Amino acid sequence: MNTAGHPEATQRRGLELTPFRGLRYDPDRVGSLASVTSPPYDVVVRPDGLHHLQSADPYNIVRLILPQAGTPSARTEQAADTLRRWLDEGVLTADPEPGLYVYEQQDGDGMLQRGVIGTLRVSEPAEGVVLPHEDVMPPVVADRAALMRATRANLEPLLLTYRGDGTAAEVVERTAEKPPLLATTTEDGFRHRLWSVTDPQDLAGIQTDLAGRQALIADGHHRWATYLRLRAEHPSPSPWDYGLVLLVDTARYPLRVRAIHRLLHGLPVADALAAVEGLFRVRHLDVPLSKALTALADAARTGNSFLLAGDGAFHLLDRPDPDLLARTIPADRPAAWRSLDATVLHAALLEHVWRIPEDSPAHIAYIHDTAATVEKAERDGGTAVLMHPVREEVVRDLAQQGVTMPRKSTSFGPKPASGLVLRALEF
Repeated sequence: MNTAGHPEATQRRGLELTPFRGLRYDPDRVGSLASVTSPPYDVVVRPDGLHHLQSADPYNIVRLILPQAGTPSARTEQAADTLRRWLDEGVLTADPEPGLYVYEQQDGDGMLQRGVIGTLRVSEPAEGVVLPHEDVMPPVVADRAALMRATRANLEPLLLTYRGDGTAAEVVERTAEKPPLLATTTEDGFRHRLWSVTDPQDLAGIQTDLAGRQALIADGHHRWATYLRLRAEHPSPSPWDYGLVLLVDTARYPLRVRAIHRLLHGLPVADALAAVEGLFRVRHLDVPLSKALTALADAARTGNSFLLAGDGAFHLLDRPDPDLLARTIPADRPAAWRSLDATVLHAALLEHVWRIPEDSPAHIAYIHDTAATVEKAERDGGTAVLMHPVREEVVRDLAQQGVTMPRKSTSFGPKPASGLVLRALEF
């Protein structure tokens, strides 16, 4: 059916971003806005980091996104009870009218990122509107779904990118010239500012511009998969038809792309190296982390390479045996996918050489911070596998082909801080 002349159908082919009444902390009820924020739930992976956030303020958002209790059901009940209590006490309050939110992050080096937070119509990958580029782990989706069901809330926005440089970008820039709703600087040195967009003309301009756009999931694949699951559980129309997102126009504000590293529990570096003998070239580097990463970047220019750590030194793996790749890498995928470091790591090294299940927390952890990965490997006697980041254009090209990368292949950033604006479905 030709729907080109139908306004609703035209809208359906693109991004449908809608205003909502954001839940925000009352600054008079908390120590500071900075003290109640947190990185996204999947970045807070270290117990000391979780304790630090919990200690920063009794109302820190981590008590909602990562509740601590003995069982999964107890954790979700705890989060729901906490959210209800904070609403009853006025710690969190809903803005008086629906709006979209312009969000700005700036670091100490002058890097600036701006985007729009709103509730986006949830769409299947087959619609070609929101493109995933990574696989997800079902247990994580189940965990996030249980949390969202219990709280009836989207507690933190996921990060999407699009390329537009149109009316939406103009509204963002114009809004950022006004006094913000809030401004705070977190301990990582990032300044955060938030504005509400409620003017009907500005809202219409953003929505019309985005209606012709396509977005890439930069960070939050598990939360998007959770949105899809929850939408399927509730007959439409319902509030679950939409999910909280931050949309960043990378034509104006290119994101940084960093690697996500692997920590292999119970695999000493000596054993990891013995297993790859003859399958990779191995060079032992007795240098600081910064120089080891430079060597990794140099090796990455010519092929697959990895940096192993955990025994007080660094070991550069490159030049994989072509026969190993031929027998372990699926041949029915695009060449760009077959040549990814993450593909080689998961298909060749994890599955066939080291025999490590990629979805078992008892065997493998995914950590964004490079130094933390190395430190934990040295402390626990495991192996850190440090990765080189993938270029954004490679990610986008594969996503447009409908090809997903191995899970946790990329880390786009900066990621939105959790705790600045939430969405409760009843508002």
